[in-house]
Amino acid sequence: MTMKDEAPSVPECYISEHEGFYGTIKNFTRDFVVTEIDIHGQMVTKPSLSDVPQSSNITEACPGAKSEGKTNIISPKHQHNLKEENSEPGPGQNGDITSTASQDCFDLSIILGQAVCEELEQFTALLREMSSSPNEVVEKKLANQESSNGSEKKMANQELSLGSFPDKHQRANVHRAVRHSFPFLLTVTNQSEIRVKEDPDFKLLSGLVSEEEAEDFIRFIDTKMPNSVYTFRSDDSKEHRTAVHHFLSRRFGKLVETKSFSDQQQKTTAITVRLRERGKPRKRTADDSKEEEVYTAFTLKKENLETLEAISYMAAVLGVLPSDFTYAGIKDKRAVTYQSMVVKKISPQRLREKASEFEKRGVVLSSVRSVSEPLHLGRLQGNHFDLVVRDLRSHQGHGTLMELDSRVQEAVENVKVKGFVNYYGPQRFGTGQSVQSDRIGLALLKEEMVAAVRLFFTPEEGDDPQSVAKRHFLQTDNAKEALFLMPMSKARERMMLRALHRYGTGPEGCTRAWLSLPHGMRVFYPHAYCSRVWNEAAAHRLTTLGHRARQGDLVWKQRREEGIEAGETSLPQIHVVTAAEEEEEVYSLGQVVLPMLGNTVKYPENPVGGWYQERLARDGLQSCRFRVTPLKLNLPGCYRPLLAIPHSLTYRLEQGQRAGERQQEWNGKSQASGAVPQHPDTDTPRPGGLERQRGGESVQGNGEGESTVKYPDTDTPSLTLNFDLDSSCYATVCLREVMKCDP
Repeated sequence: MTMKDEAPSVPECYISEHEGFYGTIKNFTRDFVVTEIDIHGQMVTKPSLSDVPQSSNITEACPGAKSEGKTNIISPKHQHNLKEENSEPGPGQNGDITSTASQDCFDLSIILGQAVCEELEQFTALLREMSSSPNEVVEKKLANQESSNGSEKKMANQELSLGSFPDKHQRANVHRAVRHSFPFLLTVTNQSEIRVKEDPDFKLLSGLVSEEEAEDFIRFIDTKMPNSVYTFRSDDSKEHRTAVHHFLSRRFGKLVETKSFSDQQQKTTAITVRLRERGKPRKRTADDSKEEEVYTAFTLKKENLETLEAISYMAAVLGVLPSDFTYAGIKDKRAVTYQSMVVKKISPQRLREKASEFEKRGVVLSSVRSVSEPLHLGRLQGNHFDLVVRDLRSHQGHGTLMELDSRVQEAVENVKVKGFVNYYGPQRFGTGQSVQSDRIGLALLKEEMVAAVRLFFTPEEGDDPQSVAKRHFLQTDNAKEALFLMPMSKARERMMLRALHRYGTGPEGCTRAWLSLPHGMRVFYPHAYCSRVWNEAAAHRLTTLGHRARQGDLVWKQRREEGIEAGETSLPQIHVVTAAEEEEEVYSLGQVVLPMLGNTVKYPENPVGGWYQERLARDGLQSCRFRVTPLKLNLPGCYRPLLAIPHSLTYRLEQGQRAGERQQEWNGKSQASGAVPQHPDTDTPRPGGLERQRGGESVQGNGEGESTVKYPDTDTPSLTLNFDLDSSCYATVCLREVMKCDP
């Protein structure tokens, strides 16, 4: 085990003793391919169970099916309404129902289709008869209908499903058209499905005024034209007018104002209603919220682009906020990456329409579909990696190719068995930046907002446009001019500068600037600081207490049985190792966890726990509560395994810079099929094989086409690696354990 005296962001402390070798990664972005593995254990480039719209999104009940809830649903078949989700319009088509439904018309036979329109008319006829016919007549009609299409018994509780409409604008048009034709119906959205039922407000109003007036009044309300006026028929009863006033005020008070006017000539009095010019909307209901909760999932492929940068660009094009995008994890910048995402308030159709514009920035979307909820951070099983390490050479600078092959085999086998120290990778801290993210995070944890902003805008060396803009801001404090200089692609920097220009560069302005970033971007920096401390704690634990579970260590029990991944876990599974358990070697080093700083974690009850407190005191955080209240940030903390082990690890050592050629071909095939590359002519991993290839030109497939990559014509060996890692584990850190150096 080796360790440098001065700990970098990723300490050089290893778990294995093999010699290692030198090499370089990411010579080409396609040398580093990352594919997310979803919670079902499938790569996101392969269709999975999560791709199928859930039953809650599209309701198509069978006639006669029993309803388990209080509400009974009559649901005819509406296959035409699913066209947008299940297929693209063919040649000569314009999306059929989607295109016509998006027109601003009230013809329900066009919007819903003739069959559904007839079902709706039958439904409304039964509702009207129920209110006007004796109970026995209604019950007889219901009994007849029950025998024919499976209706339920009590009409008062019934609803009718009009089908599923994935597009938000399409749903809005259906709502308007139904309300216009049948003002006594209430339309309700459940996920993307629209149901109708009797409007209780209409029923109450029609008890106070005539049914014709009630219908006209509802249509008047739905026009939403400020200052427009509707007058009820004359009413000489003051008591009755008061009842109408009270009802309208209670139900529509934020939208309208009412007043009684007397006609002196006719000697009559009538109620006049005016829509407020800037009327506040009525209190939002759960149904209203669901109408806006449109979620579209997709697989994002990006190349040489940060996840947050890709999100900011897509948000700008779509006209939504970056916070409307959710994802399971952040992927590498200098790589080709595939990951799942969900965007709120954007329909699948609209997302597809913008696909060609996204591709100009290296962003490719696939598997676009409607879903019922956003994604959450950590909601993945892990990631699959296809990597090429080039320019391999011995640490001593000499040795034959066969000796290098033997050294590679020993290194890979060691990591297969023993795993690697589960450090956070360098990308967690901002690779190559003059000021790393953890320093900004420390300033935020100390609530030094101005200092954090100035660290954020510290420029790199050189005269690239971003550095010029940052340098100008630090020198002049002029956020407006810096914003003009900042490249459009730098979304985070531009959001901060806009806020600084608006609110100033003092403490309050800097706080507002940080709040202008989405929560996921803000919390990234304090997490980076906590990650650095965790890395240092891991190295300290191994160098001081060795490779066994010691008394006072924190461990988790029944790792796989309790569904715990190798990323992070919470308090209930944590156990403190006793002296007897250390003596009997009850727990292994692979079960040891270390706390990630936060306000809900406990620390090891051995010298490592004391080290944490000393480390925090060194940075002035001895009394830190890990809450940044001005920025609405809370860091509860978690537990991270000390070690991680790669799964399904295979490798191939080749001679020549064309080593990645076959790997790139595999990338194209495996991304489409979900297959994991293996060694030639076998379905299981085998020890490394040595193959020779000359340099030159190779054709690379990426699943969407081919591109030609020119590799230098050299005989330098290259190593191709394929493996899976659990969520929150880093491939670059795994490579460091294999190579015993920074790749």
